[in-house]
Amino acid sequence: MLRRLPATDDPNLLVGAATADDAGVYRLRADLALVQTVDFFTPIVDDPYAYGQIAAANSLSDCYAMGGRPITAMNVMRAPTDLVPPEVIAQILRGGAAKVKEAGCALVGGHTIRNPEPVYGLSVTGTVHPKRVMTNAAARPGDLLVLTKPLGTGVITTGIKRGLASPALEKKVVVLMSRLNTPGADLAEAGLVKAATDVTGFGLLGHLASMCRASAVGAEIDAAKVPTIGPEVFDLIRQDCVPGGSRANRECADECTDWSDTEDVLRTLLTDAQTSGGLLLCVPPKRLDAVRAVLKKNRTPVAALVGRMVKRPGPLIAVG
Repeated sequence: MLRRLPATDDPNLLVGAATADDAGVYRLRADLALVQTVDFFTPIVDDPYAYGQIAAANSLSDCYAMGGRPITAMNVMRAPTDLVPPEVIAQILRGGAAKVKEAGCALVGGHTIRNPEPVYGLSVTGTVHPKRVMTNAAARPGDLLVLTKPLGTGVITTGIKRGLASPALEKKVVVLMSRLNTPGADLAEAGLVKAATDVTGFGLLGHLASMCRASAVGAEIDAAKVPTIGPEVFDLIRQDCVPGGSRANRECADECTDWSDTEDVLRTLLTDAQTSGGLLLCVPPKRLDAVRAVLKKNRTPVAALVGRMVKRPGPLIAVG
């Protein structure tokens, strides 16, 4: 769809829609640029406060994935006011506000309209040094791929809706999805990472494919090293707890991925549509230890080395 829109030729637009990045970046002066993004979705958990937290963390993540620090946020809310009580709407907004505060960001307002089903998220503005932006277009052959959260949120939330996920797994996934991706800003400011994305609706391989195309490189993924939220995820996949978005991701991945002999459940995991997933970082080998130190300092859930970028030609992505 975006290809049908007129291109922007403003020289201060450092990152626009062309590279399928997580946010836009606009230069204000030589040492300061704005990061702008907006995201929202329908409830994926029953608890309204948790839903607000997850949606806000997901929106803020786009800013961190560009190396930015969020400075302001605005609520984007749609709700069926005849069906959803005001106190429930207030709980959603309180959950979002708590995450905005945790991010050191100012909540400056928002907009609400009536809608047949609830929708919530944030419009976020952040700042970044123009020379410290992380983008899809900066990956290089030889970069190591580091993932900062385990996969499986799409499968698990589908299992929750069907009453098949355990209470312990539900609690675990809510905590994980509510976690901010703040290390992105630290890594960018230290000049340790130039290319990154967050893993959300298009799944690990979908977001990786966008990075490969924007950077004109290929990628190799070691499926055995990709972390999962828990073994129960594979049980849920075998029970067909696979959301529609993940199925669509799988079809797209089949067109650009050499799967080799990868098991079917792992293919589903690698294409599972994530909500508020982790960062996928392209790390030069000589900087790996320093990146891991930053992630450890931030108590990142995982710092899994899952693959590397390679030269093309060849398959866009090879999974082994």
